[in-house]
Amino acid sequence: MTSRRPYLIRALYDWVLDNDLTPHLLVAADAPGVDVPRQFVTDDGKITINVSPGAVRGLALDNQLISFSARFSGASYNVAVPPGAVLALYARENGEGMLFGEVEETETASEETFAGRERKSEATESDGDGGDDTPTRKKHPHLKVVK
Repeated sequence: MTSRRPYLIRALYDWVLDNDLTPHLLVAADAPGVDVPRQFVTDDGKITINVSPGAVRGLALDNQLISFSARFSGASYNVAVPPGAVLALYARENGEGMLFGEVEETETASEETFAGRERKSEATESDGDGGDDTPTRKKHPHLKVVK
């Protein structure tokens, strides 16, 4: 069964923006697959990130990974966060949003193996091989907020 967390994150993100508020993510920085600037991680292993359209570039709220580019103390950084590592999404102005709780493990070892084969399959597809029988994941549409 797929996790509901990435769907809730997208819905809450849209809700916060629709109410002219500033969306922030609270992330467990020590969770597997999280790539954030370590100097901004708190002593308890968390980082809060402003993900408003004016603060980030190229925001992708996908089912497997949330990714974007943001500036931290003037330096650009590419951020990658699995949705399972998001502990909360809330509006800075009033704190309204949703607390997700503990880190959610989204992939098992067998799923990671399948994902590795899938990346290999994508590489051979670009070579024009076409004879690969490896199943590929369905592409989901990407939603972007345009103002």
